[in-house]
Parts: sequence; structure tokens; C-alpha cells
Amino acid sequence: MRINTNVSSLTALEANTLTNKTLGQSLEKLSTGLRINKASDDASGLAIADKLRTHASGLNQSVDNGNSAVALLQIADKAMAEQSNILDIVKQKLIQQSTATTSLDGAKAIAKDISKLIDQIDNISDTTTYNGIDLLQQSAAGTSLEVKFQMGVNSTDTISLKAGIFSNQSGLGVSSLYDSAVAAAWTSPLSAQDSARSFLTTVNNSLTTLNGWRADVGSTQNQVESSIRNMMTAVTNIKAAESVIRDVDYAAESANFNKQNIISQAGTYAISQANNVQQNVMRLLQ
Repeated sequence: MRINTNVSSLTALEANTLTNKTLGQSLEKLSTGLRINKASDDASGLAIADKLRTHASGLNQSVDNGNSAVALLQIADKAMAEQSNILDIVKQKLIQQSTATTSLDGAKAIAKDISKLIDQIDNISDTTTYNGIDLLQQSAAGTSLEVKFQMGVNSTDTISLKAGIFSNQSGLGVSSLYDSAVAAAWTSPLSAQDSARSFLTTVNNSLTTLNGWRADVGSTQNQVESSIRNMMTAVTNIKAAESVIRDVDYAAESANFNKQNIISQAGTYAISQANNVQQNVMRLLQ
């Protein structure tokens, strides 16, 4: 029998050290709720989970972009809806002026009213903006630019509102409708009626143009909202996939903790017994 090196005690100590290390890892997982707390826990799993998390974060930002895009498009649509209402009123007044029962003075009064309404079309186009972006006219010169919304994590994941919305007097073709020279040239109710009838065609064309722009805005909004719904579903599924890799299963880990705890207690007992065995040597020395 040898007492200088207690091999049994060292073996039990090594096993108990490893068990306590595993027990500590189990406690870390239970306290954080994560199966992977550092790269050494699962290197490949961490790489996959981080990539999934980055993808989900990008999609969440794209959803925010989409909600902002919807707000922008709704502002543009509501503004053009008001312009459409103005043109509807103008059309009614032109029809009123076109009939023989309207006097020359009445026609000139209607012309002044129409002139004010036409001015309001430009007021709306000038003030309809979102975060500094002119929505109905890119500039006073009427140069509209394509508006692109980033709706995904790749550079090509964009939705565009095509260029070409010039919803002002010039773009709608009503800038010369009832200026002061037109009304001053009327010499009889008949001349005023003929003028009103000629302008009816202009207003009808303007309404057609405006409705086309509103259709473009509406279809773009539908496209954006569809993309938002799709990305929200994708985020949910990606988060679920990440959870499977990263999150701890509390039921399984609790069972593992209890097992390691029992093994640790047994290991401590084994160390004490290994040390007690050495006491038998003392009997040989008596």
C-alpha cells in the first residue's frame, strides 16, 4: 500500500471537478435562458443564430421603412383627393356657366370663383411634403423623381413610385383656365357659355390624369403593405428558428442540472472515502 500519491482521491477529484464545471454551465444556461452564452458552447450554432438574428433585425427595419412609406403615400393620395374634389367643383361651376340661364355677370362671378379654386391646386402641391420630400412636384420646375423604398435586406429589394407625378396647375393642364384676360373678353352670355363648354373638356382630361396618378400611388401602397405582411411573417419564422438554436430548453436543462448536482454530491463523497482508505495504513504502523 502506498500513501505518497492517493490515486483514487485524485481520480475522484478530477471527475468531481469536471462535474462541477458542467454544473456551472447548466446554472449559467438556466439563469440566462440561453443554451449558447459564448462561442465555445456551440460555435456553429452561434454562427447560424447570429446570422438569423441579423436577418430578422434587417427585416424589422424594413417593416419600419414600409410603415413610413405607407404614411408618405397616404399623404400624397389624400392631397390628390382634395385636388380631385376641387376639379369636381370646378366642373360643376363650368356646367352652371354653360347654361343659357346664367347671365354675363353671373358667368364672370363664377370665373372668379374658379380662378381661386385653381390657385388652391398649386397651394396643395406646394405644401404636400414628407420629411422634406415634395410628393406632388419635385420642384417648382416640375421635375419629378422616382421614389424608392427599401423593403428588404438586399440592395435589390426595393419598391418604387415611378416618376411623373406633376399634380399642379401646369401638370394638370389648368394653368390658363379662367385667367383675367379670358373673362375680360366676354361680351355676352353666349361667349361666356362657349368658353365654359371648351373648358369642360380640359377639366375632364385633368381629372383623368389625376386619377391615373392616384391609381399609381394606390397600387404602390398595396405593394408596400403586402411586403410588410410578408416580412412580418418571415421575422416570426426566423425568430422561431433562432430560438430553437439559441434558447435553452428549461425542462431538459433542469433535468440535466439535477443529474449533475447529484453526481457532484456523490463525487464529493467519493473523495472523502478515497481519503479515508489511506487511514488503513496507520494500522500497519501500530
